[in-house]
Amino acid sequence: MICVALPGLAISTDQGQLTGKGLEGFYRAGRRVLSRCQVRVAGREPLAVQARMTAADSARFVGTLRVSPQRSPDPDVVVERTRHADGTERITLRSAAVRPLRLPVEVALGTDLADLGAIACGNPGPELPASVHDSGLRWSSAKGNSAVTADPAPTDALASAGLLRWEFVLPPGGSASIELRVRPDGAGPVRAVGRAATSPLAPARAAGDDPRAETLLRTSIEDLQALLLRDPGHPSDTHLAAGVPWRCGLAPADALAAARMTLPLGTRLAAGTLRTLARTQRQGQGPQSGMIPGPMRDAGTYLPPGCTGTEATLLFPTLLAEARRWGLPEPETEELLPAAERCLTWLLTTAGDDTYLRDPQPGGPVRCETQAHAHRAALLGADLLDACGRPGGAELRKWAGALRTAFRAELWIDDVGGGRPAAARAPDGRLVPHLGAAAVHLLDTGLLGGGEQAPGLLDKVQTEQLARLLGSPVMDSGWGLRGLGAKEAGHNPFGHRGGAVRVHTTALAVAGLAAADYEKEASALLRGVLAAAEAFGHRLPEMYAGEQRTDGSAPLPHPAACRPAATSAAAGVLLMTTLAGIRPDAPGGTVTLRPMRSAPLGEIVLTGLRVAGAPFSIRVSRLGLAMVEEAADGLQLRA
Repeated sequence: MICVALPGLAISTDQGQLTGKGLEGFYRAGRRVLSRCQVRVAGREPLAVQARMTAADSARFVGTLRVSPQRSPDPDVVVERTRHADGTERITLRSAAVRPLRLPVEVALGTDLADLGAIACGNPGPELPASVHDSGLRWSSAKGNSAVTADPAPTDALASAGLLRWEFVLPPGGSASIELRVRPDGAGPVRAVGRAATSPLAPARAAGDDPRAETLLRTSIEDLQALLLRDPGHPSDTHLAAGVPWRCGLAPADALAAARMTLPLGTRLAAGTLRTLARTQRQGQGPQSGMIPGPMRDAGTYLPPGCTGTEATLLFPTLLAEARRWGLPEPETEELLPAAERCLTWLLTTAGDDTYLRDPQPGGPVRCETQAHAHRAALLGADLLDACGRPGGAELRKWAGALRTAFRAELWIDDVGGGRPAAARAPDGRLVPHLGAAAVHLLDTGLLGGGEQAPGLLDKVQTEQLARLLGSPVMDSGWGLRGLGAKEAGHNPFGHRGGAVRVHTTALAVAGLAAADYEKEASALLRGVLAAAEAFGHRLPEMYAGEQRTDGSAPLPHPAACRPAATSAAAGVLLMTTLAGIRPDAPGGTVTLRPMRSAPLGEIVLTGLRVAGAPFSIRVSRLGLAMVEEAADGLQLRA
């Protein structure tokens, strides 16, 4: 159970006690400031009866005790612990006894001040000695320091054992509370970006026939707010951390992908993410000029690791172009346009005389998803340049057209089943034929002016075949889209690129299939993810096992998955807004609606979205008809 309000974390098991084992503890900026917090009442640990998340940043644990001398088996003391990611824990004791109770309470505390990475690798370090400090305890080492203060102050503090002690007398039906505050010594409370009044994400809501829609959207937005970070050098610019607990920092490709999926919640997150990454863009001369750096990412069994910097560089102009359509103000567009131009120049320069863009550069394979990213960036980038009166659009469209022609002829594998897109072409010219979720990016074409869908790399017949493949049991696990087809050699339900369901990819598949009018396949994947979300308490992990869904089964968690994760939380937003099919063109003053006509979740009402900088609300009926209920003044509905 992970409470998140970055830079603060609290990681617990469902027992409530923090024992110092594994990842348990309170963290601040990646350092464990408290690893052990064990409560004993009347010399015994409470029996845990319930543990649940109450919000993205808090959890509630309830335990019971029987302390009265009577022989009744009924517990007469309830111990409630409310734990917050900001480093606060409140312990409340409630008596149900018929006589006054004298309750001694002990809280055993400890920490190692270890880094999260070291703990994850099994090297936490020894627990440090404590000293009495103020109304609590303090720990110090070369790594830093930490302090716990208590209110009310303890009646006794034993530093050698890390113990704080109280004694309460509870009348019948009475209660008493202790509040512990964990901080790096001298630090103030955690100031989470998502809890500020100026959060860049609109508090959208969903309502309708399927209650899961409301819960998923609310939880997704809460998780996104919990993952928000500020650029240290430019505090007004916010972006999303990749995920908790393993990837609490900026991952360029994930941050851009998540910001793109959250455009219906406003454009401020997109603008902050773009500005933050523009400052990392490589300048000067050389083959990497204009590239946004990013680490390598494992691509599974069949292909070498890919470069997330390539993906980020291609996502940058795509996000800027689409953010402008959703209502990014023109001054901000103009400010970010030079960085987008450098990304597009890098694209054309790197491709050179080749029809395709290889990844990694130079000499890497021609990956299916890289061509999809590059094609979309070229078309949306050209549209953006034309709209802003900048040159270069014609050259980008020419390259995209050549890529489209070549891809349809050279990277499509014909077979008796109707064919499939190649996963890649190896440097030696050999086609890599395995069927995987990377093909989903071929359906994610992006929006042009007037709310028109950009053309894709596949023709109509190929798109229909890809939709059929994605909707088949080979790819659709019943919980979402497998990363690798179940019949492919090397398929592993837990393979993070070899068979596990990745929520981000599945959401892109739902959106792409719906946009291409393959609603049967889109609806099946949507229902699968909703069922998985329900099993995970509506906080979707970034991935889970691609085991086939059966009656009475539940999705298997993946041990390496971040939860919450930026892309999976943002995918919840994309899934809900896909039902409405909102295609805005704020500069043109229009919005086009293409709702899913099959209305797979029945009637749904989305309120509190943002289009053209103003609140936007829409209702989709059980017949698949959309009606705008709130919009910016002057925004016209386009058929």
